[in-house]
Amino acid sequence: MWNYSFAVPSLLVVLLYAVYYFFLPRIPIKMNRTFLRLLVLQCAVTVIDIVASWADTNYTHFHIAILYILNITYFVVFVLRSLHFYFFTLNVFKIDYTEFRKKSLIVRIPIFLTFAIILTTPFTHALFYIDESGYHNGYFYNFIYLIMWFLILGSYVVLFVFKDVPKRRRDIRGVFFYNTVLLAGSLVRLMYPNYLLMDTFCLIAITTIYLTYENPDFYLESRSYAFNSRALREYLDEINGKKKYKIMAFIIHNYGEVREIYGGRQMDSGISLIGTYLYRTFRRYKVFYFRSGRFVIVGDDKMDVEKIHKILVKRFMSPWKSSDTELYLEAGYAVISSDNMKSSDTILNMLITTLEVVEKNEDGSINYIDTKIVEAATKGTEVKKSLEYAVDNNKVEVFLQPVMDALTGKLVGAEALARIRDNDGKLVPPGLFIPIAEKNGKINQLGEQVFAKTCRFVKENDIKKMGMKWINVNLSPVQFMRTDLDQRLLTILEKYDIPPEVIHLEVTEDAMGEEGIMEKQIGNIKDKGFSFVLDDFGKGYSNISRLKKYPFINIKLDLSIVWDYCKEPDVILPNLVDTFERMGFSVTAEGIEDEKMAEAMTDIGCDYLQGYYYSMPLPMDEFVAKYGDGASAV
Repeated sequence: MWNYSFAVPSLLVVLLYAVYYFFLPRIPIKMNRTFLRLLVLQCAVTVIDIVASWADTNYTHFHIAILYILNITYFVVFVLRSLHFYFFTLNVFKIDYTEFRKKSLIVRIPIFLTFAIILTTPFTHALFYIDESGYHNGYFYNFIYLIMWFLILGSYVVLFVFKDVPKRRRDIRGVFFYNTVLLAGSLVRLMYPNYLLMDTFCLIAITTIYLTYENPDFYLESRSYAFNSRALREYLDEINGKKKYKIMAFIIHNYGEVREIYGGRQMDSGISLIGTYLYRTFRRYKVFYFRSGRFVIVGDDKMDVEKIHKILVKRFMSPWKSSDTELYLEAGYAVISSDNMKSSDTILNMLITTLEVVEKNEDGSINYIDTKIVEAATKGTEVKKSLEYAVDNNKVEVFLQPVMDALTGKLVGAEALARIRDNDGKLVPPGLFIPIAEKNGKINQLGEQVFAKTCRFVKENDIKKMGMKWINVNLSPVQFMRTDLDQRLLTILEKYDIPPEVIHLEVTEDAMGEEGIMEKQIGNIKDKGFSFVLDDFGKGYSNISRLKKYPFINIKLDLSIVWDYCKEPDVILPNLVDTFERMGFSVTAEGIEDEKMAEAMTDIGCDYLQGYYYSMPLPMDEFVAKYGDGASAV
């Protein structure tokens, strides 16, 4: 009556998945636990489907009660399997299905109703009935597929509503694909009821889940039994705020230098030896490799970190040896408690920050994370998120600070400054987000947004009517390293159809570290028609002989030397300004805060003045409102 030719091979493959997955190290998170239950349910559904179908075919050999038990069991595990596919979708989108299940009557009521229908079928004959002629579908048989479609529809709804939660595009495609396969499988089963095809489609869905989310290689460090940084983040996301825990972390001293000394292959073997040792020695805890010579051990709040520290210190006194490796290494240690932790991002930021400090500790002592480090890490996490949101959503704002003619006191130019806001709409100090942007690579996108919005401002406003001849735009040292920077700037300039003379590019002394790169970049960009300004002179390590090599048109004196001169006048700064003038540079004094400072800088020969005495940086619309009719002396 039923054809098992598709079901038996599907069962064998799922059993292979289950055995292989069960014996591999797994990080204990909801997604992995749901997948393991899904494998068990799929095996159960297929076995019971085959057994129940065979028994129904040979119904004369079985008591009717056994036939009812087999078929009811099949329908129960069938619904549970569909429910766990739905739970897995919730896991992908970081939704706690235990809480979701408690609160969502939309899901609970249909599931309870379905189980009620299944369990009362011997009396109602709703799904099926068995008589002297064998097994028959009941009048409400298709309801079992309706509940499956209902759960698949729920997955599609979750996919649509929470589509921005996963960080990887393939996560979205995976959820859509395996749910679509399940939908297709149910339709095929209805079309060909005598073939046990549904299990084959479920196998395809499970394979999709395995390849997209559950391959253990995604979570294991490739050279050892330790879990990787992705596993660490997901595990902390799972347990943070739900239970107390401690983290014992350590970093190999001077990892970069040691790697160069021993070589990459030897060092990779050493990492493997350490990871394997930690896995075998501390089986009660979770061991992670957090890149760049950093290892993390996570345990409950009763974990004896002092004992673990002693074991590790003793072990690092001996070399790490294998058949082709012998490494002599030292480590620095840090301990973090879960108390008052707000997010896994905060914890990971603290780990990175603290391990950078303890990497240089030669005594091997433990650094315990204190409240100040927690607060700094929390703030850093918030700033990082604000930066990422602003850059990714083109929300970087541009403020303009006026540059005044020293003799007339009138507006002559402006400096474009990047600004971002936090979740409350408050401005984040540039001293906080600029270093993060330079470190994580966002500075390139941020800089281009500032440049583009400055060009659009010039295009949409009559800056000559305001009295302005140019606007300065800063180039970060990191941004200045891009080999295609000249072409990228020119492309934006051409988009807004404005001449390059109105945009002056400010570079700091930090960008002058590599003279070869500096000369090439400035030459390429100058050829496109741009002019250069040296920012923050006196803050770094440049000298006048180096300045002669580069085609700067203006030198901006850092506010520190301006303030020092105004506090204690001497002959150094006036002579320096005079030298710049003789070399053909104009000079801008930054940090002007009162009339006396403005007069002092004018007296020593500065051409332009900039500072809070004239105005703090203003949003573009406020700048236009203030200077739209031209600026006058203060």
